[in-house]
Amino acid sequence: MLRFEDLRIFVAAADHGSFSAAARELDLTPAVASAALKRLELTLETRLFVRSTRSLRLTSDGERYLEYARAALSTLQAGQNALARDKTAISGTLSVSIPSDLGRNVLLPWLDEFQLRHPRVSFHVRISDRLADLYRQPVDIALRYGTPNDSSLVALPLGEHNRRVVCASPAYFARHGMPQAPADLRRHNCLCFVLGESLHDRWTFERGGASQVVPVKGDRVGDDGDLVRRWALAGHGVAYKSRYDVLGDLRAGRLVEALPDYASEPSPLYLLCVHRMLLSPTVKRLREFLQARLRDFEAVSYTHLTLPTSDLV
Repeated sequence: MLRFEDLRIFVAAADHGSFSAAARELDLTPAVASAALKRLELTLETRLFVRSTRSLRLTSDGERYLEYARAALSTLQAGQNALARDKTAISGTLSVSIPSDLGRNVLLPWLDEFQLRHPRVSFHVRISDRLADLYRQPVDIALRYGTPNDSSLVALPLGEHNRRVVCASPAYFARHGMPQAPADLRRHNCLCFVLGESLHDRWTFERGGASQVVPVKGDRVGDDGDLVRRWALAGHGVAYKSRYDVLGDLRAGRLVEALPDYASEPSPLYLLCVHRMLLSPTVKRLREFLQARLRDFEAVSYTHLTLPTSDLV
């Protein structure tokens, strides 16, 4: 098997006509240089140099091979330079897995904007709420809610302070009344989300240092976050959604927040990958871009997001 270092020593020895001069140029001992040339000759099954005590000259095979060795070294150096440039360039194809609801309704326009700013970037986008198997699927990074259970994953926060919000359409609350406490959710039709085999039908709240878990039920269960949001918009029940997923609907008045005085479940958003070596300049720039967009997204005042209780009961 040819070694890159052996080719370098061969070319240097041919240029200098001396093992010792080649060794000095490459900061090696003459013995190491001589062993490399012998190894190369053994691999090629030919003599590359005619050796004497005072001189070193190429054989006819050596002269022919020198041209190819120079070309190989030049090509390898060009490849190394290209990789070095890629390590600083915002370019390349990035395979991204994004959540259903946030992905379709919030992230996709942001990814479009990112590509306008960086036209040498291409995306392969997978939309799913399932926990992406980053070790098996051809995915470079995944955006997911919740702190990952797999400690071997690299998890970089995008929105650390995001939480869930209890919400429903104004028409639903007009018909069924606004819950005043978490326990009131037991008499409401709650729209539940299922992830894998895990049904999210126990909703957690906190107030005054006391935590309470409310078991809920309803006539609709979905494994797609966007589907659950659409049910809520259609007035079919109460959803417990990530605030990022429904923030646009809350601002537009299509959904109304309930129980704002209670701390809801945290739902931090993370960028996940399997190794820090995958955190290319493109991934790092994308993370910075998404963090900035999320900050802007959250910045609008929430003062108009809840309707007075008297209007809904």
